[in-house]
Formats: sequence, C-alpha cells, structure tokens
Amino acid sequence: MLAEFRFNYNSPIVCAAIHNGHDISKEVKDNLAISENIQLMEEDPYTEQFTKLSQNAIIAHTSRFEVDLNRPVEKCIYLKPEDTWGLKTRKNPPTDLVISNSIEKYNEFYNLTKRHLTEMKKRYGKFFVYDIHSYNHHRKGPKANFDDPKLNPEINIGTNNMPEKWSPLVEKIQNKLTSIDYFGRSLDIRKNVKFTGGNFPRWVHNNFPDSACCISVEFKKIWMDEWTSEIYKDKFEKLIHIFNSTFKLIEADITNY
Repeated sequence: MLAEFRFNYNSPIVCAAIHNGHDISKEVKDNLAISENIQLMEEDPYTEQFTKLSQNAIIAHTSRFEVDLNRPVEKCIYLKPEDTWGLKTRKNPPTDLVISNSIEKYNEFYNLTKRHLTEMKKRYGKFFVYDIHSYNHHRKGPKANFDDPKLNPEINIGTNNMPEKWSPLVEKIQNKLTSIDYFGRSLDIRKNVKFTGGNFPRWVHNNFPDSACCISVEFKKIWMDEWTSEIYKDKFEKLIHIFNSTFKLIEADITNY
C-alpha cells in the first residue's frame, strides 16, 4: 500500500507524513545501490507517530526511494546522485516499466489526496494541513560532532508558497510550540532556516488557494539515534505532546481567515 488515508472529517486539521514509508517493491529494491540502513536513515522514520491524535491523516508506507511524493512528478524518481544529495541510489537506470509504475502510484496518491481535501473544503470552508518530516543533523558519522545548531533548529517551519494571510496563524503556532517546557527549556523553533517546504505544500496551496493553509514541520532528530534508529522514548513522546498541543489553537482560529 502506497499510503494510508485515515479521514473521519471531525476536525479541520490534516496531518500528513509523506516521507514516513520504508516499503519498497522488489524490482526497485533489487536495483538499489544503498544499504537498507542508509535507506532508513534518509527517510523520515516514525513520523507517522505525530499523526496519532489527528482525526485526519495521510501516512505514506512506500519509501521515497521508490517514489518521492514531495517532489514534482517529473522529479519523483531518483535517477542520479544530484537527485539525492550526492548518494548513488541505483545500480542501473530504472526500466521504463518501473518508472511508469512509480508515476502511476504518484498520480494515484495526489488524486486521492485531492478527493479528501475537497471534502475538507466542503465541510469546513477553511482547513489546515501539517506536512510532517524529520531531518538528520549527525551526517558526518556516529562519533563525529553534530551539525551546527545555529543552522539546524529543533523544529523548522517551512512556509513555501503559503498565502500571506495565514502568517498570523503560523506565528501563533510557533509561539505555542515555543511556550511549552521541553525538559526545562524551550525548543529552538524557527521558520525557513533549513527547509522552506517541498512540492506537497505547494500543490495544496495551488489546488486550494483560498481554503488551505499547509506548513511543513521538520523535526530535527533529537529524539533518535540517526545511525542505529534507536528511539529516545521520553524525548519523542514529549515532542509529540508538544506538537499535538497546537490542534485546539488551530481548530479555534482557522475560520478567522
């Protein structure tokens, strides 16, 4: 299954974890030039956990290494190292059949997403989409120094292509996230520092320009070991709690825009 669409339409909020997936078809897997450990490290594992309390969720199960749902369709298949931050991901160029299968999955995903978001618009007029991701900050090796925190906020909010009218709501969300105690301190939360957002929020805004606010939320992997995938349960659960605390604020405020 490419993605799970879990909607009951009881809230104007949708949580999407479109890089969560790790599943990969045999024909793509057999041609991968990277190990499964590197594959997992470069995906956004466990981001589906941030959708658990959401009434409406989109959760990818297929790996971005088969089809990247956060890129335009013409770039959704990784073909060369430039597509994947320098990684050589394919032993050989994928066949036309593999490419067409991936594009078919991509189009199916966006068709289903449009169907559900159209229903959200019908029911609420205005709705909010969280585009949830995670990112690495320990790339140089398990015993190397972490990347410079000045350039890597603990939560990066990407507002790519977001209509300006939503800015006050995003400010409220950022303030809410910052206000909650995270083991004796506030989280470092900044906008558009590491990432500004990919194709998915751009697609949402282009298709629902007057109805949807979609922001990308990138959680730095402070809650796990990037190299072993070990979860730091207390840190992870606290981060999920802080994220979920914004739901009531959004539900109360979304219709004001």
